[in-house]
Amino acid sequence: MSHQRYPSIDPKEPHSVSLKVLRLSRPSLVVQHPLPAPLSSPSSPHPAQQVAPIPASLAYSTNGDTNPDPFLLAPILQLPPSFGSAYVGETFSCTLCANHDVPLPGELPTSTISPGGLAPAQPIAAKKKFTRDVRIEAEMKTPGSGTVLKLPLLGPDGKADKDEDGDQHHKGTDLEPGQTLQRIVNFDLKEEGNHVLAVTVSYYEATETSGRTRTFRKLYQFICKGSLIVRTKVGALPPSPSLSPGVPAHRDKKKAGGRRWVMEAQLENCSEDVMQLYRVGLELEQGLRYRDCNWEVSGSKRPVLHPGEVEQCCFVVEEKGAGGVKEDEDGRVVFGVLGIGWRSEMGNKGFLSTGKLGTRIVR
Repeated sequence: MSHQRYPSIDPKEPHSVSLKVLRLSRPSLVVQHPLPAPLSSPSSPHPAQQVAPIPASLAYSTNGDTNPDPFLLAPILQLPPSFGSAYVGETFSCTLCANHDVPLPGELPTSTISPGGLAPAQPIAAKKKFTRDVRIEAEMKTPGSGTVLKLPLLGPDGKADKDEDGDQHHKGTDLEPGQTLQRIVNFDLKEEGNHVLAVTVSYYEATETSGRTRTFRKLYQFICKGSLIVRTKVGALPPSPSLSPGVPAHRDKKKAGGRRWVMEAQLENCSEDVMQLYRVGLELEQGLRYRDCNWEVSGSKRPVLHPGEVEQCCFVVEEKGAGGVKEDEDGRVVFGVLGIGWRSEMGNKGFLSTGKLGTRIVR
């Protein structure tokens, strides 16, 4: 993430505390490209006759059985090599580390003074500084908001610091040389465009004779991309039959079935990662219900979408009874929202919900 640092009140003197911001994301499996040994026969029906791949083409060498097969993915993990991409529907997580970088007492620099320029220079030890009441605050600026949003911070254990009343508070922490104050911030990405994470660090710097409060601020900018493209289409179906056998629907209005529609949803993976859909469902308005016609009903496996691939979903929406839902002034029936949940290759969760979906009644 690119960042910009505001100058302190006294730009000539460096801060005693530095800030490091690292994105939290899950590791990935190491990719290896096994090469068969010369004169080997990969198509041999007997495994004993197959020759092991060249060791240099594997991700790592071992005498055990943890990496014996020539498979593309190795059983070891690697950390993300870069910041990566942020997508709508995912949770952006990062750790904020305020480090006390003042050297240890034995490594403190010394200055020299020579009175009148005649006597030999005498070393004078630098004043020892104490860093107290270190605080971290984080804010997020989104493209669609004119104001910044203050973010709650979590401790290294994932729990928020709360007072006796249950309200979150950011108490200061005293840091000795070499110690670190760590906080974790999570933010649900809901829109595309530039996001700016602003982190403010404040602390009280004291010596044996004086003290002052110092503050600095850093800005981290990143771009959030779209993860899914959702296209919907609604078509009318014949009304459901009367619940009373032998009685026409227009004579038995209380028991007659309501109107029905079929809604198709086309989900396109526009990200750069592979995702597996685990939930696609409707949150309907009152007076409506729906039937799922997708993989859960047929007992099929959850669909896996590679970049650019499309999954077709279908729902049957119907009224709970005749006149169960009313039309608005424009003659439009509002169904509700479509919720979509997925997981990435290493299990990161994502969730996206559409706006209000519906159809216009043609008279």
